[in-house]
Amino acid sequence: MRQRPLSPHIGVYKFGYTMATSIVHRATGIVLSVGLIALTYWLIAAASGPESYTSAVTVLAGGLGQFLIGGWLFAFSYHLLNGLRHLNWDLGRGLEKAEARGSATIVVVATLLLAGAFIYAAFFAGVPR
Repeated sequence: MRQRPLSPHIGVYKFGYTMATSIVHRATGIVLSVGLIALTYWLIAAASGPESYTSAVTVLAGGLGQFLIGGWLFAFSYHLLNGLRHLNWDLGRGLEKAEARGSATIVVVATLLLAGAFIYAAFFAGVPR
């Protein structure tokens, strides 16, 4: 008798858009958890006094810090919107294949728009021209 897997895994299913959105949702959750460490660092530095706060702002305002903040804003946008999609599924709506594909497209487009708005507000809105 052939050995079968004990439970379904990635080798059993054909890779599709629902699997991709699920994997990205999990990955953005992990990215947001790491971002929480940076947020905690910034808050502790703010509570520790002006020297600590200046040091934290210097680190977070650098090129790498801005890149990471932009990534966290993107991850937050996707995770939020895809979470709303999952809540809609929990209500029993949008479970058909065409509806699920459509909602996945909406989430991706809305993520790009929302993340773009956040990034603009965070990095460009207050910059004098």
